[in-house]
Amino acid sequence: MFHFILFLFLIFNQIPDRPIEVIKEEFVFNDAPFKSCHASTLVELPNQKIMCAWFGGSNEGNKDVNIWASIKTGYNWSKPIAIANGIQNDSLRYPCWNPVLFKAKNGLLTLHYKVGPNPRQWWAEFKTSKDNGSTWSLAKKLPAGFLGPIKNKPLQLANGDILYPSSTESLDEKNWTIHLEKSNAGGQHFKKINIDCGNFGVIQPAILQYKNGKLQLLCRSRQNVIVSTWSDDHGQTWSKLEALKLPNPNAGTDAVSLRNGNQLLVYNPLNAGKNWWEGRSVLKIAYSKDGKNWKDIYTLEQHEVGEYSYPAIIEAKDGTVHVSYTSERKKIKYVHLKW
Repeated sequence: MFHFILFLFLIFNQIPDRPIEVIKEEFVFNDAPFKSCHASTLVELPNQKIMCAWFGGSNEGNKDVNIWASIKTGYNWSKPIAIANGIQNDSLRYPCWNPVLFKAKNGLLTLHYKVGPNPRQWWAEFKTSKDNGSTWSLAKKLPAGFLGPIKNKPLQLANGDILYPSSTESLDEKNWTIHLEKSNAGGQHFKKINIDCGNFGVIQPAILQYKNGKLQLLCRSRQNVIVSTWSDDHGQTWSKLEALKLPNPNAGTDAVSLRNGNQLLVYNPLNAGKNWWEGRSVLKIAYSKDGKNWKDIYTLEQHEVGEYSYPAIIEAKDGTVHVSYTSERKKIKYVHLKW
């Protein structure tokens, strides 16, 4: 009887049937030629290598902020190197923001990032690499009016089309809206897909994909809760936005669809405080089978104060999970998990 009750508990509460094992927990770097860093992104490369990128400089929004990257080979991370900057000419330079790494099915590695004075006035640039990040093309801008992925990774559909989770912030900082952008497999012929955000102020969506073909977006919001919307036509149209039972202090999140059909979300599960950084001292991983009911299954950080935020999460080909996030704006934390 006990085992039957335990079985029912696991099914209805959607808790994985085995504990999470931490394979590795470390900082991507200990010493770096910048004071502050934020907004990491991850991608798997051949031979089980992992690339991590982030923005770093004297402080977020300063002109010296570049995009930096490091590659994990075996047990070691390479020395961080700058792979993109906001230099326009000899007398004009802007900060860089929010890198997003994406490896398409054709093997092309793309670095998406933003350049500009602030998130209300930035624009999208990208670089590509045909040798897994050893060398990069010159920076190019996306077509006018397109921003590409704002924080989280794109999704390539079965037909080759690529969906980019995107959003905009108005100049008055009051109007936040999400949308999708779509290109063909070659990253060309961009199209914007609008989403009715209702009364929600939402940005930085993450895309989840389900075995029944449905897609889901999870977003941070001004309402201090994670907000969801669904599509059953490959991202062409989206349902009315709804709040999930997941508190969040208006902080960045990321999510991943596992090959077994389940979903993982990394997020700050607290309410916002008076200052923007309050509520970012706890970082957790939540698990779901249906995208509606979520259970916290692992605590990455638990502190009274501090900032542990802007996570990235991917599943590797071997089924293990890789997570990175900002640690006190000084370092990028990396955690390798399996269960």
